[in-house]
Amino acid sequence: MGRVIRGQRKGAGSVFKAHVKHRKGAAKLRHIDFAERHGYIKGIVKDIIHDPGRGQSCSLPLKASILDSLSTAARKLNIGNVLPVGVMPEGTIICCLEEKPGDRGKLARASGNYATVISHNPETKKSRVKLPSGSKKVIASANRAVVGVVAGGGRIDKPILKAGRAYHKYKAKRNCWPRVRGVAMNPVEHPFGGGNHQHIGKPSTIRRDAPAGRKVGLIAARRTGRLRGTKTVQEKEN
Repeated sequence: MGRVIRGQRKGAGSVFKAHVKHRKGAAKLRHIDFAERHGYIKGIVKDIIHDPGRGQSCSLPLKASILDSLSTAARKLNIGNVLPVGVMPEGTIICCLEEKPGDRGKLARASGNYATVISHNPETKKSRVKLPSGSKKVIASANRAVVGVVAGGGRIDKPILKAGRAYHKYKAKRNCWPRVRGVAMNPVEHPFGGGNHQHIGKPSTIRRDAPAGRKVGLIAARRTGRLRGTKTVQEKEN
């Protein structure tokens, strides 16, 4: 009988210890409070700090609350400002977009990513945005977003080149490196292991109810291979 494979060992669970001692904190928008609902918040960026384990740098703000009933004049479309999507003109580049009002930013957060405001519907108080994946999404116009693009664009274009750099990269994130390929293992260690040359030797698709020691590869795949040709997708407004 073969050994317990990697997927079974991970599923058994263990004492988990996250690599969080060096982290500076969550990169989120501030909570919506009385000052922001009835005025605006004026802040100064004190410092640009590096957060290990994150693909982009973060700004450390120094905040001050300003109550003003006529706050629309202060809500200018400058890079770094946080505004409701409904007051932004069409074509505005935004990031750290809220999916629901008050969730402090869930969309377009990775380094170099951004979303684009497409249109507004004043009657339903909804706005349509284009996400980094290219898909369109209809959200509430009250959702906040940061004007501009997330820092660190082009990060994945620079090659790692050395195993030592990959070691330090993932040491700051989580314990997931190095990862040995199944075809490089022995037959007792993985269903794809063994052979006179590295090959799977069997279909890589596997059914959903397969036993744990065999459940590797493309699990319950609807299709395999490259996406070829064009496909017309009807956009849903939800």
